[in-house]
Amino acid sequence: MEQTTTPPFKKILVVDDNATDRYIANRMAEKYCFAEEIVLLDSAPDAIEYLLSLESTPDLLPQLIFLDINMPGMNGFEFLEEYIKFSEIIRRNCFIIMITSSTHPDDLKRVENIPSVIRFLNKPLDRDKFELIKLEFSLKKQFI
Repeated sequence: MEQTTTPPFKKILVVDDNATDRYIANRMAEKYCFAEEIVLLDSAPDAIEYLLSLESTPDLLPQLIFLDINMPGMNGFEFLEEYIKFSEIIRRNCFIIMITSSTHPDDLKRVENIPSVIRFLNKPLDRDKFELIKLEFSLKKQFI
């Protein structure tokens, strides 16, 4: 059986202040044909600005946002506080995957009741994590 090379996602957004982590996420997403377009941003405020700039063109919004928790200035949790205020157009089209190098259990508890957050993953991103996301997202889309 021939394996398809069509990416399962049109666009993803990676928000991480660490250049190495952004590079790894980008490289893994390219290597495993995860998305047609990968947008890399180094801060939560830049991500907010980017998403709001696409509000009137929802088909250009990223389907997935890989959001680092620990960032200077505005961290991932502070981003989420702003994100839940966004229009339904954005929130309905973008799902968030929290990424971190922390293993603190309180981090997971903080995002459990936010519907847009579909997964919590430890860094670095790799093939197994992308496969898990593909599977979970395809199942979630059936119920949206």
